[in-house]
Amino acid sequence: MGSLRAILKNPDDLYPLVKLKLAARHAEKQIPPSPHWGFCYSMLHKVSRSFALVIQQLPVELRDAVCIFYLVLRALDTVEDDTSIPTDVKVPILISFHQHVYDREWHFSCGTKEYRVLMDQLHHVSTAFLELGKHYQQAIEDITMRMGAGMAKFICKEVETTDDYDEYCHYVAGLVGLGLSKLFHTSGKEDLASDSISNSMGLFLQKTNIIRDYLEDINEVPKCRMFWPREIWSKYVNKLEELKYEDNSAKAVQCLNDMVTNALSHVEDCLTYMSALRDPSIFRFCAIPQVMAIGTLAMCYDNIEVFRGVVKMRRGLTAKVIDRTRTMADVYGAFFDFSCMLKSKVNNNDPNATKTLKRLDVILKTCRDSGTLNKRKSYIIRSEPNYSPVLIVVIFIILAIILAQLSGNRS
Repeated sequence: MGSLRAILKNPDDLYPLVKLKLAARHAEKQIPPSPHWGFCYSMLHKVSRSFALVIQQLPVELRDAVCIFYLVLRALDTVEDDTSIPTDVKVPILISFHQHVYDREWHFSCGTKEYRVLMDQLHHVSTAFLELGKHYQQAIEDITMRMGAGMAKFICKEVETTDDYDEYCHYVAGLVGLGLSKLFHTSGKEDLASDSISNSMGLFLQKTNIIRDYLEDINEVPKCRMFWPREIWSKYVNKLEELKYEDNSAKAVQCLNDMVTNALSHVEDCLTYMSALRDPSIFRFCAIPQVMAIGTLAMCYDNIEVFRGVVKMRRGLTAKVIDRTRTMADVYGAFFDFSCMLKSKVNNNDPNATKTLKRLDVILKTCRDSGTLNKRKSYIIRSEPNYSPVLIVVIFIILAIILAQLSGNRS
């Protein structure tokens, strides 16, 4: 639930953290009893606890389709990610993966930990997939086929230009945006969004992850994974891995800021996409990860720690995002605040400062023009209240007791 030090510094994180913990426990208790659906939802909690929480926003039929969509693509991604699989073995599997989802007998052992379990017991996912409506199945198969082909293409191709970068991100994430739009439309709850803005929803999330995960990817064994485009990093270093060396800290931060600026180009499309959603459950499902992404970029920008470890939002702020992202006004407010935070970090001496500020000003104007920023209370940028540490500890203990009691009552 976050460290005591973080809670003492941000005492209003406490209530959202407790709510998040209760929501997580409630979600785990909602796992279906049938073997294959039980496996799917249990696995969802293991491979992505945050996604398992966000998916709870959706109505049951759509939730099941999105759950299987996620697990099928996660399995496909596990094949792509496993650098120990020879290329001549990996490529055919990626290309034919969309056919395997219809086969209860097929599995391929790869990956590690929970991902290996997913791959070894993929028959549970296939069984659940075959229980979905035909239109859901067709949408999932189509996206899986296109994604597998795109992944196979980039197994043998480096990400050289920013166009390559956009193409790679389209295959691994933009297509997820297209697929989700199809599933939302199939459910009858939303109009079918354009491919362009659906693609941007995926690209914004994927580029944020690629930026945040630099060190993990570059240190991957037996072979590093390199997703930052040469067109960007070659302006600062001779080899991508040189960004992690302390001697290159100044250049590394400049390159990082260049990457963040590139990611910001998708924000306008994302705001357009979310503003058109009608169903509140689908809206929250889409909006929470997008707010998390702009928040993560604000934390990463101009931050050398990206090359030393993992930079992410503190858990209490994450809990607030999940708890308080309910309307488009909330989204505009969060994007405005995080963009202001990012803008305050821009150094005029940075090579991309002008471009970064221009993109941020467009985002800020869009948020202002929405007419929703008046009379709101920001939970991101504010002056901290002066609470007594002793009082906070007492509150923490009381809420911990309440949490334990509520947990006991639900057992």
